[in-house]
Amino acid sequence: MQSERKKGYAWAISAGFNAALAAISAKFFSSQLKYALVVLFNVIMWGCYVNSMKSLSSLQATVTNFATNFLTSGMSGYILFNESLPLKWFAGAALIVIGVVVLSKSSIEKKAHTS
Repeated sequence: MQSERKKGYAWAISAGFNAALAAISAKFFSSQLKYALVVLFNVIMWGCYVNSMKSLSSLQATVTNFATNFLTSGMSGYILFNESLPLKWFAGAALIVIGVVVLSKSSIEKKAHTS
């Protein structure tokens, strides 16, 4: 059961990375290639997201996907495009990560008590 949950989180994180790659592709490339990469990464993202929902609740999968996408997109913007990340961004990112951890822990405890 725990192994399935870990696989679910791995799929959700992979979905978030692929969503970020789609956004990065749209900004980084300037030709027909950009459209092909955006479609490709979005198709992969949806496949990973659907697989994540086989082991996680839709809320856990969605929040984990979103958090990974948010963090990856922000850090990529900073590294690849020299975008600024104000202190408020880091505060928001920390709150998102804390929220994902709380959500994942509370769901495990809730399922353990109901079994």
